[in-house]
Amino acid sequence: MSLSENAPSDVLRLPEFRYLLGSRVFSTLAQRAIYICITYQIFELTKDPLALGWLGLIEAIPALSLALYGGHVADRNDRRRIVLITQAIQVLCALLFAFISCNIASLGVYGLYAVVFIIGIARGFSDPALSAFEAQVIPANLFAKASAMMSSLWQALSIIAPALGGVAYAAFGPTAVYGIAAGLLVLALLAMQLIAPKPKPIPLEGETVWQSLAAGVQYVKNDQILLGSMALDLFAVLFGGVIALLPVFAESILQVGPVGYGFMQAAPSIGALFVMLYATRRPPLQNAGRNLLIGVAGFGVSIIVFALSTNFVVSFLALVFTGVFDGISMVIRMTIVRVFSPEHMRARIAAVSWIFIGASNEIGAFESGVAAKLLGTAPSVFFGGCVTLLVVALVSFFSPKLRQLKMSE
Repeated sequence: MSLSENAPSDVLRLPEFRYLLGSRVFSTLAQRAIYICITYQIFELTKDPLALGWLGLIEAIPALSLALYGGHVADRNDRRRIVLITQAIQVLCALLFAFISCNIASLGVYGLYAVVFIIGIARGFSDPALSAFEAQVIPANLFAKASAMMSSLWQALSIIAPALGGVAYAAFGPTAVYGIAAGLLVLALLAMQLIAPKPKPIPLEGETVWQSLAAGVQYVKNDQILLGSMALDLFAVLFGGVIALLPVFAESILQVGPVGYGFMQAAPSIGALFVMLYATRRPPLQNAGRNLLIGVAGFGVSIIVFALSTNFVVSFLALVFTGVFDGISMVIRMTIVRVFSPEHMRARIAAVSWIFIGASNEIGAFESGVAAKLLGTAPSVFFGGCVTLLVVALVSFFSPKLRQLKMSE
């Protein structure tokens, strides 16, 4: 059956998919609001771009260290239960952020960092489990459109949450933002609770923990399409990502304050949203490999334009186009992971994927902070955009199966 035969309404007729979407709505609003709040709060407290880099690294260390084991656990246990437990931990962390903000003079930045570390531990288990659990909820023939629909929803909320978060931060302060986020995370937990448990995967008999962990890595290593798509995302975002440095651009280069920062955070999601909405009807899978490479190359060019700009409107539009191109690659990458993953290994392959994504985002944030400290903020972003284009050329050359991939069927 063609992946594009079913209209998006086919997915929405599934009650459990609607519950899944509801949980995603509330959790995304909360997580994006927390991100906008803590990044700006830390920069206000330190005035140091490297402090923003440490923020990403502190979350990445436990998340990436535990991801493979988290995938192993999720491939042997009730994935829904793992998601529920980790969502409850996120509620607690949002409340801790609020408490620390009320006592920021005594607890300071290190108190915020400590809670971020706890979130990283939870993500090491939640991300592989959630990705695998979603694949149990969504019918295989609707993977592409369901991915586009969830991504478009995520992008729409990523427009709303940072903008509202920036306004709320300026008007009420960080404590109020964290409190609202905690309430939204409770609603996400309740929506996930409405989804029925799914069968536990059947593990291979006699397989040790280490063999289980290695199996997911080995599977990805031997699949040129999975490995190429993950590596493309890893190195492109690792060097080309700019999100961690937006508070510096907002405060020191463009001078637009927390409200402008909120809109800059939302800009990539505006571009991605248009792509995602289009992809719910016509997923970009006919020439998936070619489209993926074009998307990442366009992302790199947009980053270069952003680095060279000193005008808020031009910078905002450049960020919008980073979202357009990233949206194309996101739909294709999510579909590749779901289609090319066997059921009994979904969580472990998702864990490997998350290691690539986490390394590109969180460690990329640290790399951005260090590069900005050494080279200057704008020059470091320009350099990252150039490296992204080089990565596209290398992946295109060394992964011919990915370059030629077609996924219309």
